[in-house]
Amino acid sequence: MRLERVWLIVRRGSQSAQRHARRCAEDLRLQGVSVTVASSGLAANPFPGLLATEEGLPDLALVLGGDGTVLGAARHLARFEVPILSFNIGGHLGFLTHDRSLLRLDGDDTLWQRLRDDRFALERRMMLEARIDRGDGVPQPGDGGPEEPAADVAAEGPHSALNDLYFRPCLDEVSPTCVLELDIDGEVVDQYRGDGLIIATPTGSTGYAMAAGGPILHPGIEAIVVNPICPMSLSSRAVVVPPRSRLTVWPLGESSRRVKLWKDGAHATVLEPGDRCVVQRGPHPAQMVLLEQSPSYYRTLTRKLHWAGSLTSVEPSHN
Repeated sequence: MRLERVWLIVRRGSQSAQRHARRCAEDLRLQGVSVTVASSGLAANPFPGLLATEEGLPDLALVLGGDGTVLGAARHLARFEVPILSFNIGGHLGFLTHDRSLLRLDGDDTLWQRLRDDRFALERRMMLEARIDRGDGVPQPGDGGPEEPAADVAAEGPHSALNDLYFRPCLDEVSPTCVLELDIDGEVVDQYRGDGLIIATPTGSTGYAMAAGGPILHPGIEAIVVNPICPMSLSSRAVVVPPRSRLTVWPLGESSRRVKLWKDGAHATVLEPGDRCVVQRGPHPAQMVLLEQSPSYYRTLTRKLHWAGSLTSVEPSHN
């Protein structure tokens, strides 16, 4: 890997991440690398500014934080094919990050040398993309340039997500339920009445979708999880559909029954009855740098989710 320009994305509010960022920036600058440091969080999105003001794209985005910091970087950098290397510093579960012990900056075999020697793997993670068709014909700003809209409909988007896109009721002063009609490849599949609907990637299957009772998908599988949130019908179940599926979600009901669309836990937009949201596989996967020589997804699940085996014994049984 060429290391001439690095963006150092740091979890906002984490003193530990800030300390590690200062050390990394100092090391890289001593080696002649151009380093830009930026804080990222729910109330701080550095990427529009970086993309508008920096002279060029980085060779690497080094993320120091938790999964949320990684998700923010992936949403903005995937379309530019910027590799993302992340370490869990100041985060919580850290499904998408390396342990900080791999952030070796001393000795002969430093992290920077490993990258320059191409001693890493590049894993491509599927992403989702949502576009909104407004029934009123009034254009709304999105995350990027919209596709050419139909003559009678204004298109908004795309809204990108590495984990999931989900729909939840918008107003707190009314009953926290909504009615969402789902169309897959032109065929109406169900009308979900409940607390909302999650559309997730395999990466996001261990997030909100799993908490809502959905299946866990290995990230090597390319598929889309559709999972209702607390449905009022026992027949409304999670389904897994092919990655090329085109999913359309329509909010139903009175005009006051607005629905919020969330992307990876960040607010995207608000939909009203008459609007529709079209969700498809994103054209650009997130490119994640892997340092571990023998990474195990199942070991990660066991450790991060505290499955019974990880609590009762360090060694597997002899069965």
